[in-house]
This record gives sequence, structure tokens and C-alpha cells, in this order.
Amino acid sequence: MIQQQEGATVDSRVKVAVVYYSATGNIAQIAQEIADTAEKAGAEVRLRKVAELAPQSAIDGNPGWAANVAATADVPLATADDLVWADAVVMGTPTRFGNVAAQLKQFLDTLGPVWQQGLLADKVYSGFTSTGTLHGGHESTLLALANTFHHFGGIVVAPGYTHPDKFADGNPYGTSHHDAGGTATVDETVRAAARVQAERVVKFARAVAAA
Repeated sequence: MIQQQEGATVDSRVKVAVVYYSATGNIAQIAQEIADTAEKAGAEVRLRKVAELAPQSAIDGNPGWAANVAATADVPLATADDLVWADAVVMGTPTRFGNVAAQLKQFLDTLGPVWQQGLLADKVYSGFTSTGTLHGGHESTLLALANTFHHFGGIVVAPGYTHPDKFADGNPYGTSHHDAGGTATVDETVRAAARVQAERVVKFARAVAAA
């Protein structure tokens, strides 16, 4: 949205950081869908991945993992500045025993200095995830991620059951994908839910930024 002030043009687009960790690519695909939708909704977007911690031998031993590393090689690594810059942050992680993956957790643990300065407060936050089993941590992972958002002083914006596409995906806490042990790809139901979430994040980020 462009506003005119005393003859000058001011760019007041909201800024959205999509920060994620993805091993075999499901989270990367959802992150891209959210980033694309946020841009279409008028936001300025930074798509960022966090650093990989796993040994190269583990990556090389899983063809899907190695393929995703190659496919996302050009995605910049996330920094604290990306969160400070943003009006809204959408974070994605695969579930690990019903919790946040170590790679994303390690990144979160580096944010203490900017958190202490209050630079992560008063922003919109939202999350998304993917699991290998049907009841393997969809809700618990998103709720665990939200614990961090609360500590930041963030404004947690969940998609809720606010759109028919969310009833189809069935998760009011955020977008989630069940990959059936690596056999199910990110489908249109998941992508539609991601679009609902991204549009809702932009909507509320715009309202907060204007307040």
C-alpha cells in the first residue's frame, strides 16, 4: 500500500520474513507457497532457511534430503536481522518427537541479544509444520513453537477455522502436512491452507503496523 504524505510517496508495505528448516523438502515447499502468497497480498518478503546441523554423511545417505539441500542452495541463511526487519514472521519446522527440529531451535537460541533489546516484540508470528505420521506432532510442534513467540512478546496469529480450506486441512494452529513416511507429497489441500495462513498473517501485520 502506498500512502501520500506532504507530496512524497511513502512505501508502507508490510514486511514478512518466512524462516524455516526443511530436511527432505516438504517444509521448503510450504514456505515457498507462503512467501509467494504474502507477496501477492502486497507484502515485501524475505524467504530464509536456517543452517543445517546434520553431518554430510547423514544427508548423503538420504536421496530426498540431498536433493532438497541442492534445490535450496540459493536460499539465504536466516539472521537475527531478518526478524528485526520484519513486521511478521512465519516459521516452519518438521516435527521431531512432537517438538521443534534442532536446526530451527538452534537458530531461535541465537536470538537472545535482540530479544533482550525488545526488538522481537509487537510483531505478528505464525507457524507451520510437517510430520511423518498422521498423529505425530502436528499440534504439539506448532504449540511448542508458539511458546517462543510468547516469550518474544509477539502477537500469535493462527489461521483458525476461518476459511473453508482450513476445515479441509483440519488444523487451526497453522498449516501442517502429513507425508506418510515420505510417500505423500505436499498437495493442494496443504497449499490452500498455506495461502489462507499467509493472507491472514499479512492482514493482521498490516493492521498492527498501522496502529
